[in-house]
Amino acid sequence: MGQQRTPRPDRLAEKLLQVRKTLGLSQAQIAKKLGVAAARISEYEHDRRVPCLMTVLRYARLAHVKMEMLVDDDLELIIPERKTRKKSKLSGASLLL
Repeated sequence: MGQQRTPRPDRLAEKLLQVRKTLGLSQAQIAKKLGVAAARISEYEHDRRVPCLMTVLRYARLAHVKMEMLVDDDLELIIPERKTRKKSKLSGASLLL
């Protein structure tokens, strides 16, 4: 009998690239946030390696999406706009805009 391959999402690499680009991060920057080697990011984005479950979960958390949006090929990845913090001129406190 032949060895069975584990099914993998066909669009995962594309979606991981979309997350990184939408967040405006370099491969090195997202690698640091995910706790992986920078070379791994390129492998993930070019579909040469599949990230482990925890790495996919970290991508999802960075993008503020459910992990299902990354791994289900039938779902479109929609990354919500991130609110930015600006300093108040009055008190110097950060405000969520």
